[in-house]
Amino acid sequence: MALPPPLRDTVTPQELEMIACQQLVEIIPLITMEKTAFISGAYGPLRPPNKAKIPLWMAVNLKMKKKCHIVPPKWLNVEFLSERLEREVAQPDAFCEMPFRFAEVAKVLIDLASDDLENPDQIRSLLKDLREARQAKSRAGLSQIDHSDLSLTNFCSMEINEIRPVFVQSMSLLTKLKTPENA
Repeated sequence: MALPPPLRDTVTPQELEMIACQQLVEIIPLITMEKTAFISGAYGPLRPPNKAKIPLWMAVNLKMKKKCHIVPPKWLNVEFLSERLEREVAQPDAFCEMPFRFAEVAKVLIDLASDDLENPDQIRSLLKDLREARQAKSRAGLSQIDHSDLSLTNFCSMEINEIRPVFVQSMSLLTKLKTPENA
């Protein structure tokens, strides 16, 4: 959802992707590497063909050097996304449960490791449809905001980031309107 410049005082999608790259993913290494220590922790050892869990940023780095295959998360497949899209459309009042950083992780994997995914074009299309359905729900929900009771169950980080500027201004205005002086 594109926002006008005055409302862009929030984290950018690229920054959210960078934060999401801290999540652990499974890889199948193509090289042998001893346990390596980083500021964020120690990862490894890597021994082909045994799977290993490492941060997404490290997996992407190894993938770009053709030193591993990234094992997609369990939720990044056609069946799971199709089922979630059906649920999203069938439940107009609630968001279906998705991983908190699904949009960012999916974008990184589709952009940089699509050869490790089954049906990447279909996955991309399903993610786009799911995102559009969720955006439509959040736009409809913003029109029904009640400043005394708010629930954002199953909202993901990208969605929270998109509505934050509008939401903060709206809640501030609603609070001013609800004060006893204005009543």
